[in-house]
Order: sequence, then structure tokens, then C-alpha cells
Amino acid sequence: MTVHPATIGRFFEDYAVGDTYQHPFGRTISEADNTWLTNLSMNTNQNHFNAHLASQNPITGGRVIVNSGLTVSFVLGLSVIDMSQNGVANLQFADIVLSTPLFVGDTLYAESICTGLRPSASRPYAGIVSMRTRGLNQNGEQIVSWNRSVMVATRASGIGQNYFPQAKNGPLALPSDGDDA
Repeated sequence: MTVHPATIGRFFEDYAVGDTYQHPFGRTISEADNTWLTNLSMNTNQNHFNAHLASQNPITGGRVIVNSGLTVSFVLGLSVIDMSQNGVANLQFADIVLSTPLFVGDTLYAESICTGLRPSASRPYAGIVSMRTRGLNQNGEQIVSWNRSVMVATRASGIGQNYFPQAKNGPLALPSDGDDA
């Protein structure tokens, strides 16, 4: 039987310029998500938490709008599994564009396209992956987009690998006949 070691994400050599990565998770935004992040970030714009005041906002159709910091944070988080799980440093975020408002109850999805690759000149264990990421709502409307560069470990570096602890009582085994499982 085969043991599949704990690994997720891609390494520098796994990327190809022009490849698009549709990130596997979606995330429905709750009122609690929006309220918590708005309070945590000390954003005092009441359009994020005061339904009465927000009812006067012609841009949002009178609805409470999700904090844009939350929107960016969630789309970034959705992209990590594919684009920076084995990253060692974020290097750049540029050209963030908020295209369409996001509301409580909307579901975010994200996808990224690899726009550039180069070995790191100063860190031989990593390379620079450039990408364009966008967040879509459940209707396919683009909510946010940006360009990003991340320093990502190479497979040969060993970074992000072999971190699962060795069980002190040995490997898992199938139960023997007569054993209660």
C-alpha cells in the first residue's frame, strides 16, 4: 500500500505562463464575516454595518455592502492553494480594481492566470511567479482583480515538504480479522 505524504500546492517548476488555475473552493459571505472584518479593521464607514444608512446609498441599491478589505482578503485566500501555498514571500500587489459590489449572501470564487516566471536572482531555492487574479460572484460577475508576484519555493528546496510528524506508535495498519474497529 502507498503512503501519500502531506503536500498541497505547487512549486515554482509546476507553473506555466498562460495557464489558468480555477481555485477549487467557493466562499459564501455571511453578515458575521462582514461585521467582524469591518470591526477588526476599524473601518467606520457605516455602509458596511448600518442597514438604515446603507438604504440611502444609490450605488448599492440600498443594501449593506461587503467591506472591500474582506473581498480582497477572501479572494486572496481562495487563490493560495494554487498560487502561493509554497510561497516564501509576497512581493507585490498592483492594480487592484473593485469592479462590482459584493453583498452578504454572495459567494466568491477565484481564478488566476500565470503571467510570468523567473528564477530568483538572490534566492536559489525559489523563483518569482507573477499572476493576475480575479474574484467572481456566483453569477460570474467580476468583483475584484489584481496583479501579484510571489516568491515560490522550488521542489528541490525542501521548503513546505516533509513536515508531517512520524507517529511514535508506528504507521497506520488495516485492522486484523476479529478486531473491532
